[in-house]
Amino acid sequence: MQKEIDDLIDIRTEFYDFLDANIPKDKSGFTYDFSNNPKIDAKRVYELFHKLDYRARKLRGRLVKAYDLKG
Repeated sequence: MQKEIDDLIDIRTEFYDFLDANIPKDKSGFTYDFSNNPKIDAKRVYELFHKLDYRARKLRGRLVKAYDLKG
């Protein structure tokens, strides 16, 4: 299960790296500033999100199964 957690963290990092490279932050430096309507590759956003969501659902399934076996 540790590999799945590590994979999820790697994919999440890749997703946020993409956002950081394509969307400026506001003055605080923590929140994305969408006020200028930056143009980003929607297909790439979907691909990255889909990978992240798939891994999260896969990990969730394993965690639920592990919990059910202990419960």
